[in-house]
Amino acid sequence: MSAGVTDEKVFRLDGLKWLLVALLVSGAVYGNYYFSAEPLLYRVLGLLLAGVLVAVVALQTEKGDAFWGLIKGARTEASRVVWPNRQERNQTTLVVVGFILLMALLLWGLDALFGWLASFVIG
Repeated sequence: MSAGVTDEKVFRLDGLKWLLVALLVSGAVYGNYYFSAEPLLYRVLGLLLAGVLVAVVALQTEKGDAFWGLIKGARTEASRVVWPNRQERNQTTLVVVGFILLMALLLWGLDALFGWLASFVIG
């Protein structure tokens, strides 16, 4: 058994990668401003391309790798959730809508009562 072998990834030059991310974002913002006379479609495509490049560079960093691990863990947990069936979903929705209507009527009644009291006091 080799004691020196680990499964940890080595992240080098993270500071330079984050600087590159900042420069890419700044360049995308400036390019969007500079090419403001061009059609919107071209500018959106340029921003999307810049966003993909930023994501690729950012995911190569330690924090980017941790974020990607968080996303994978969230997807795993979401697949483990027992989602309600159609009947449960519809019943819960009806209960929520009914409660909202009840509270709206209650607040409307209180508003009318306070309005009547204010007009009674003011004269």
